[in-house]
Amino acid sequence: MAERMAFLTTPRAERARRDARERLGDWREVYRPGALLPVVGGQAERCMDCGLPFCHAACPLGNLVPEWNRLAAEGDWRAAAARLLATDNFPEFTGRLCPAPCESACVLAIDGAAVTIRNVELAIADRAGEEGWDRPLPPSPYGRRGRVAVIGSGPAGLAAAQQLTRAGHAITVYERADRPGGLLRYGIPPFRLEKHRLDRRLDQLRAEGTEFRTGVWVGRDVTGERLRAEHDAVVVAVGATAHREPAVPGCRLPGVHPAMEYLTWANRVDEGDVVTSPLSAEGRRVVIVGGGDTAADCLGTALRQGAASVTQLDINPCPPRDRAAGQPWPVHPKVYRETTSHEESEAVTGGSGPSAGHSDPSGAGAGPSARGGRVFEAVTVGFEPGPDGRLAAVRVASCVADGRSPRAGSERVLPAQLALLALGFTGPEPDQSLFAQLGLDLGPEGTLERDDGFGTAADGVFVAGDAGRGQSLIVWAIAEGRAAAAAVDRYLRGRTELPAPVSASARTLTL
Repeated sequence: MAERMAFLTTPRAERARRDARERLGDWREVYRPGALLPVVGGQAERCMDCGLPFCHAACPLGNLVPEWNRLAAEGDWRAAAARLLATDNFPEFTGRLCPAPCESACVLAIDGAAVTIRNVELAIADRAGEEGWDRPLPPSPYGRRGRVAVIGSGPAGLAAAQQLTRAGHAITVYERADRPGGLLRYGIPPFRLEKHRLDRRLDQLRAEGTEFRTGVWVGRDVTGERLRAEHDAVVVAVGATAHREPAVPGCRLPGVHPAMEYLTWANRVDEGDVVTSPLSAEGRRVVIVGGGDTAADCLGTALRQGAASVTQLDINPCPPRDRAAGQPWPVHPKVYRETTSHEESEAVTGGSGPSAGHSDPSGAGAGPSARGGRVFEAVTVGFEPGPDGRLAAVRVASCVADGRSPRAGSERVLPAQLALLALGFTGPEPDQSLFAQLGLDLGPEGTLERDDGFGTAADGVFVAGDAGRGQSLIVWAIAEGRAAAAAVDRYLRGRTELPAPVSASARTLTL
């Protein structure tokens, strides 16, 4: 029986990670292998099973957190998996990649340490996969009802495809890359998500009846008009891949690259497509411009590739460790968070500064604004070429009070042979002929225009995920994929007048 007062007696404990220096010697996930269920079960006991669960409300997927916490605490892992899979198609992804706004909204977080919800989720998901509880579902009893094309195989596209397949529709997923997975395949490093987990999930989709066509660029290899003619509905889930660039001199120099281009090559090496990356950081001084998760992924990747030094520039001030007054519970606050990549950087440098491998003669980041490889309140002024025309240095300055302009007299130079731009994304690539072929428009914010039901001005064409929402979290992408699938199913039922299938969420409960 679960200990109902564990939130008073049991301290918060994170899932154990391997030693930081050991991790830098390989590309495997950072967690220690081994049975963690008793530890995680003890953490699940800390859940108070609140009458009004704010964690549930904070999760875009509406995960039934208190329910599967209770079941995990009682040792009923199979039932816990059923509750989790009822709302989340891919908990093994969200348990590793989501920043867990649910934990920020945990009632215990009002004046203490939240339940380790993400760790419990991850343990349930991994156990379900290992025990075979999350097996492919049988075909819908209604047979194939409608034909739907899903463009893009990132988390939004995969979630929409699985929901629609389980609802009884014939789904074809089109992916322009050579393998499905989108950001999960080529954007997330393997030390955060080993690709065999993605492959297992793709095998499940195929076994359920979802068809994948890779190496097909819709809009070029096949037109949008043809896709609409051959299908009853189309879901556009192409993500947000138009990256931001700093408006400073030299940002197009050889040696300055978008972060996602760099990470894609690194993932291709891990997949065995190429032996070495043409953008490898090995032996180079690396500067990363940006302060988010993508920048942290670049940091961890560069460290593993053997960079001579790595400095991450974050234009924002170093956040406080506790909630600011303007970010009260239960909102997800902007507080100081150290990723596993920053932990590894500190292990290399002894916590003495932002560089990795060798000392940084420029002195950049010296003082309290430098932590774990990051320099805070640092604005990029420009990129300088060397005699060969390639990147030789990055000019950087401290920010003034407005947080964007360089402070007079603070400019300094960082030697660099590789600069990575991790400044986020504005929306889908605007030059895609696909949008014109489908009759879609980009809105003023650079995302595809759609209504509240994910529909567009083009009949039968829907938009899900970052393509319509803008750059967001993986948990939002999955939630939007599920919601868009429900909208498509309603649309097709209205056209075909066939009996309603068993809902995808209900069928997901059948293990």
